[in-house]
Amino acid sequence: MLTMETISPQTRQTKYCTQIERIIAEFGHASNAEILAELHQTFPDVSATTVHRATARLASRGEISLAPADPTGAMRYDSNTTPHDHFMCTHCGLLRDVDIADKVRPLLMAEIDGCDISSRITVSGTCKTCTTQKDIA
Repeated sequence: MLTMETISPQTRQTKYCTQIERIIAEFGHASNAEILAELHQTFPDVSATTVHRATARLASRGEISLAPADPTGAMRYDSNTTPHDHFMCTHCGLLRDVDIADKVRPLLMAEIDGCDISSRITVSGTCKTCTTQKDIA
């Protein structure tokens, strides 16, 4: 039987953790500020510190993963915990999961004289929506 003494902070699943996982799954990628704004609709008294602690706990358990920071430098979390790459729009901050490493890594390694690339890849550019809006303006 589990008691409060046998449940470590690493395994504790609070109502906030449950809702944070739902929010990140719905958004795909989200910053603590976005999560906090969404949580305030259900839990108006939740603090930024609580959200920070909960996202850190979920990430340390592998239930969510870190995503590339948004254009302002704010940390973002990802509902997709499998290794993958990202496309990030430098205008609106859109973050999209892509799987390009197997195609791009050999080209990059050839350019850097065979050095091994161990991290996932984030490609920056302008998304379709921002490109279209730029063309209209």
